[in-house]
Order: sequence, then structure tokens, then C-alpha cells
Amino acid sequence: MSTSPNRVYAARLVGLPIFDPLGEQVGKVRDLVVTVRSESRQPRVLGLVVEVFGRRRIFVPMTRVTSIDSGQIYTTGLLNMRRFQQRSTETLVIGQMFDRQVTIRSSGVSGTVYDVGMEQARNRDWLLSRVAVQEPSKGLRRRGQTHVIEWDDVEGLARRSPTQAATHLVQAIQEMRPADAATMIHELPPERQRQVIAALDDERLAEVLEELPEDDQVAIVRALDSERAADVLEEMSPDDAADLIAELPEETATLLLDLMQPEDAKDVLRLMSYEEDTAGSMMTPEPVIVGPDATIADALALVRNPDLTPAEASVVYVCRPPLETPTGKFLGIAHIQRLLREPPSTLVAGALDESLEPLRPEDSTEQVAAHLATYNLVAAPVVDENGHLAGAVTVDDLLDHLLPENWREKLARQESASEPRPDTRPDTRPNKVITPEMVRRG
Repeated sequence: MSTSPNRVYAARLVGLPIFDPLGEQVGKVRDLVVTVRSESRQPRVLGLVVEVFGRRRIFVPMTRVTSIDSGQIYTTGLLNMRRFQQRSTETLVIGQMFDRQVTIRSSGVSGTVYDVGMEQARNRDWLLSRVAVQEPSKGLRRRGQTHVIEWDDVEGLARRSPTQAATHLVQAIQEMRPADAATMIHELPPERQRQVIAALDDERLAEVLEELPEDDQVAIVRALDSERAADVLEEMSPDDAADLIAELPEETATLLLDLMQPEDAKDVLRLMSYEEDTAGSMMTPEPVIVGPDATIADALALVRNPDLTPAEASVVYVCRPPLETPTGKFLGIAHIQRLLREPPSTLVAGALDESLEPLRPEDSTEQVAAHLATYNLVAAPVVDENGHLAGAVTVDDLLDHLLPENWREKLARQESASEPRPDTRPDTRPNKVITPEMVRRG
């Protein structure tokens, strides 16, 4: 195995792309798997946890890694596609070792682990050789001193710490997409999951909650104190918050709605008033809305909002005031693709697509799906009986309702049942070859 650096640090590996010998990317590194034998013996790095095909995580033995260069990792291209499942004898470096409370034997100094370095031994095994430790902060402005020491000079890494924080793990999660962060949190041991959730800010936790399976959402919200749970629900999109609150016990749901800001609670209650699996129950009440006197430049400025999903940013809804749902009279929609072809000073009202009938709040999931498919749309308006815009349904809203309940967990169970893991690592059974075509299909 050829490597550029003699020592590689775990925090720098997370998120790095993994390539096959043809230069095709097959996944990204999410963690390292090691076996910790004792505090005097350097742990052996068994392999990498790699995310492929969007959100599936597999185990890649270090024997399959041919090169670790700056910014990228190369493999033999022969990767076992069975879903990764952590074993009792294994430790995840990012998920379980970061933020561990340790003591430096030679000095007696205590601190937390913020990184771990690994090196390749003469027998070609990769071993954890260095530990980066940070002392507690000195006051509000002074960061604690850092130390990089040998593995055998650290006490506390071979046993679990009940007081382990989650500072550096949270930093890694903050840099991930919400769906990736949700996958990592879902797969953490329960006690570590609780530590991470406690350390996340409300906005980030809301983003992650929207991507977690329903059972996880309910369990997390019920474990939070009521004030924080209400704050997190306020940060969620109203349709996702409504779906989550509907799964909570009635007493808990009522309490949280009372604690939410009135405007946020009003949107959620309005969505909950519609029958389940209808356009009204799945729509977002906050689409991009402009008045008839708005210019195309005005509309384009609104859809540049980075908080909008691609589907939400694909359509502008033109209504008479008031411009908050339910709006004044609905006039029509303007597709961003059309607006980009017109002069910025032109009125949006001059580029309306008035040929499509809007959805009604009572339309079923099947009717919504047929409407979007028939007219090749990724978003569509929902208009009430008075001709007011009530909200908009996007294709991702629709998929959330079309897919089976807890589909993420069911998919994981199906893959685990159909693809059992062997008892030893590295895996000696026949492996699938990841090809560029498989990656594109994935």
C-alpha cells in the first residue's frame, strides 16, 4: 500500500472521497473502525465506514485501501456491499473515541480527545499511534492547551467514559448534510446519541429530525425537556412538525403546541386539520409568494434563499395580498426556468403559467402524484374553495407520504437480513465489484 503521509489523522479523513482504480468515486469516509485491546497496545485499524449510494454504509477493510493521498483515498475497487454493522469488540473512532475524557500519564494532565493519528506498521497493519488531547478552556476566551502524545501515554481510552462530551463529534456532524448527519446519529450507541442530541443547536437538530425515521423522531422529542422540544419544532418545516406532533401522545402534543410561538403553532394546527394523506396534510404553508406587481428580479432574489429546497425554489406563486397563506386571490404560478429567459425588469405576472388547474386540499395522495407526473412538475399550488393559496406540495413532500412508514428502517432490516456479515474481518467471502454504472444507478 502506498501512502503520501507517514501519519494520517482521523478528523481529516471524514468526508474524503474514495475512488476505484479507474478514478470513479464510489463513496465517502464517515468513520474508522478499530479494535482496542488495551491502553498499552496500539489499536489496529480494521477498516473504514464508507457511505455509498447516498446513505448506505459499508465496511471497507484497510487491506483494500491502496493509497491515502491528500484529499482522496484509493481502493482496489473490490468492495463488499453488505451494510456495515458494528460489533461489540469494535470501536468507532469518530463516533465513540472523540471527546473521551483521558489523562496523560507522563504529566497527569487531563483533557478530551479531539483527534487520533494512525500509522502503517512494518507488517502493513494500520495502528493508532498518536492521540490529540485538549485541556479544558481557561475562561471564556482562552482555549485549553493541546497535546499530541503517544498512544501508550494516554489513560482512559480503553474504557467507556460516562461523562464523555460530544464537542468534536458535533463539529463533524455540523459539516454533513442533514440526511448524512441523521444516518450517523441513528447508528450511534444510545448513550452517545443522547450526548450528541444534547450538544446540537436547535436549528441543526430540527434539520436532522426531519431526516430520521418516525420512531427516532418521537423518541428524541419525548426525551427533550418541553421548552426545548417546542423550540426545535418551531425550527422544523411546518409540514414535518405537524407529522411529528400527530405521532405524539395527545397530552404531549397539546403541551408542545401551547409552548410554541403562536404563528408557528397556527401553521402546524392548520396542516393537522386536514385529513391524513391529502394534499392539505402534506403541503408546505411557506412557498415563495409574490404579488402581481413584483418583477422577475424580485422573484429571483427570493428563490436564491439557501434554505429553500430545489423543489421549493422551482416555482413562484403569484397572489393578491395578503401574501401569507392563506393568501388573497391566487393568480397563477411562474416557473423559474421561464423567468430566467425573461428580462429582470419584467413583471412576474406577465410570465404566468395559467394552463394548469391547482390542487385542492382534499385531493388524495394518488391524485397529487398523478398531477405532478402528468404535467412533469416538482411542485404544485394547493388552492382552497375560496380561491386562496393554502400552500404548495413538492415532490419530496409526496415521496414522504408515498413511501412506507419508517421506510429507512425497513430498508436497513431487509438489507441486513438478505446480506449477513461473516464473523471475521477482513471479509473473505466473494465481493461485488463496484462499477461506475452501479454508482450512477445508486
